[in-house]
Amino acid sequence: MFRNKPVQGLPGHESAGYHGYWVTDFTRVDPHLGTNADFAALVSAAHARGMKVYMDIIANHTADVIQFAECQGKTECPYRSIADYPYQRRGGIAGKPINPGFNGERDGSPANFAKLTDPDYAYTVAVPATERNVKVPAWLNDPAYYHNRGDSTFRGESSQQGDFVGLDDLFTEHPAVVAGMIEIYGQWIDRFGIDGFRIDTEQHVNAEFWAAFAPAMLARAKARGIPNFHIFGEASTADMDPAHTAVHTREAKLPAMLDFPFAAAVKGVVAGSAGTDLLAKLFAADPLYEGGAEGALRQATFLDNHDMGRFGYFVRTAFPAASDAEVLKRVELGYAMLLTLRGVPTIYSGDEQGFAGKGGDQDSRQDMFASGVASYNSERLIGSGATTARDNFDRGHPLYQLLSKLTRIRTASPALTRGLQVIRFASEKPGLFAVSRFDPGTGDETLLLFNSASTAIDQNVVVETRSTSFTAAIGACPAVAGAPGSVHVTLEPLSYAVCHVAR
Repeated sequence: MFRNKPVQGLPGHESAGYHGYWVTDFTRVDPHLGTNADFAALVSAAHARGMKVYMDIIANHTADVIQFAECQGKTECPYRSIADYPYQRRGGIAGKPINPGFNGERDGSPANFAKLTDPDYAYTVAVPATERNVKVPAWLNDPAYYHNRGDSTFRGESSQQGDFVGLDDLFTEHPAVVAGMIEIYGQWIDRFGIDGFRIDTEQHVNAEFWAAFAPAMLARAKARGIPNFHIFGEASTADMDPAHTAVHTREAKLPAMLDFPFAAAVKGVVAGSAGTDLLAKLFAADPLYEGGAEGALRQATFLDNHDMGRFGYFVRTAFPAASDAEVLKRVELGYAMLLTLRGVPTIYSGDEQGFAGKGGDQDSRQDMFASGVASYNSERLIGSGATTARDNFDRGHPLYQLLSKLTRIRTASPALTRGLQVIRFASEKPGLFAVSRFDPGTGDETLLLFNSASTAIDQNVVVETRSTSFTAAIGACPAVAGAPGSVHVTLEPLSYAVCHVAR
């Protein structure tokens, strides 16, 4: 929400920064949103209603201000590696010696970085005269605090050293940058009493930066009287690869991450034809997180977001011949998984109104209020005959009603909010996925049942021997155990159930 450079790009290639990541001033709210005083009023009003306010933040880059002489007039500026363009040579291996004694970015000591005085090791840095002092705080205007190696390919070394589509990539290994970013975001905690951070492009910053940043923010919040300040990072991936996510809770010391592997697994099972063992594989990797299975409970689970597209779009794409009723049932099944399985459910606004969109990024950023965007207004919503051309705050929408009910079920159950889980059944084909979760205080079992198949399920499932009878919070649950440790379950196609042990 910081003050942004509103338009970037060469003539004929301009783009508008509707996303807010082209920051020039990290100390002020962007004028199109309001003022710092408006933000203070928003936080105060939210807190008065028992709500918390998280800020979406970046430390990876700023707006594109720094230019490279060798790339002037070009639409691309290829990444130049450390091996081919080392810090102690200007413009390549055979170039003039510069920065004598600099040991590279892995030595984060102030003494080492004091030797990095010339930023022209890969490209010749050129800052337009009109933008030499555009960034705030002022230290951000010094090219020495940026990597200056050209555009990232989002692979290998360039993933953390390259410019994100031209955006000036901060030298986050530099101790002055670490201290500067800690002070920037610490000030937002001090001044406004916010409750947490969601960190954008977290994986494109070195782990050592976050290992210093996160504890500093938690300490700053505690000093401000905010004991439960929360931080979670974004390490985007389309793969069902828990290690890709979990490593950031260990090396970067972040309290939690957005659980992209969870989204990939549910997408594969519900908005695809994968077996339910894909979900079992996901949860089998929970010990990889810092704190193990208990640490996995803190991860921010989700089905979709503003970059990747909406879950309804995934369902329609995977099942183009599906009826509207089937599409709705699959979306409902996905949300039943999100709101009952381990993790902290994160819901994208508009999903509860049946927004589906036609793809990712801009195609999935519909307005809740009446939209004037033709491509949004032409889409067919899920579970409703409405369009985005009108306000969409319908509390009677079937998805709104379902999410409300599932949320009440979740928050009323310690087993669903904080309980560890045990996989009871999964298979290599669409069908039953059964999970038990346990009340951390009483040990009472809650049995979760999901059917991802288009046919009914009729089979036995393992439970605790002490769990002799169940009551249904939602769906069809077995009333009593058929024998100690076994219950018989029946589920209609694409249905689910939450079954609490009867006390």
